[in-house]
Amino acid sequence: MVGSENARLIVLRGNSASGKSSVAAGLRDRFGRGLALVAQDNLRRVVLRERDRPGAANIGLIDLTARYALDAGFHVVVEGLLYADHYGEMLTRLRADHRGPTYGYYLHVPFGETLARHATKPQANEYGEAELRAWYRELDLLPDGRETVIDEASTLTETVERIMTDTGLAGLPAIDH
Repeated sequence: MVGSENARLIVLRGNSASGKSSVAAGLRDRFGRGLALVAQDNLRRVVLRERDRPGAANIGLIDLTARYALDAGFHVVVEGLLYADHYGEMLTRLRADHRGPTYGYYLHVPFGETLARHATKPQANEYGEAELRAWYRELDLLPDGRETVIDEASTLTETVERIMTDTGLAGLPAIDH
């Protein structure tokens, strides 16, 4: 078992440019200290510099990092594309092992909106429509059916507030670590 009965585990998934990183940052800003962000892009692309493929090392590193932060008393947000066929087994084990409440959200943005949002990102020139189309998976939900789908009509502020309320983080004090 991992974490405490009070620690929240939040998994944010969705396609590129769906708002996962912005929502995760918004949750941290809103909550304060004591909320750890476990970002797939950081661990996979920056720390390990590896491609996203089944069985890749980042899958285990995401799992270990989330478990470590939960055991250290942090609430944890795991965020990334986290394709169901690559990460689903790890996420299922992590959820099953977590002592506290776990919440899953899938940010669903249609492909056309993905392109529009990507154009506003700092890395817009690093990859384009062809790569985004290859990476895009329509409603790549986990098989357990325990994810709440949030669509593109929900603003960043609305999404952050919804998750803060759903998870009970809105009523909890920040943790001084």
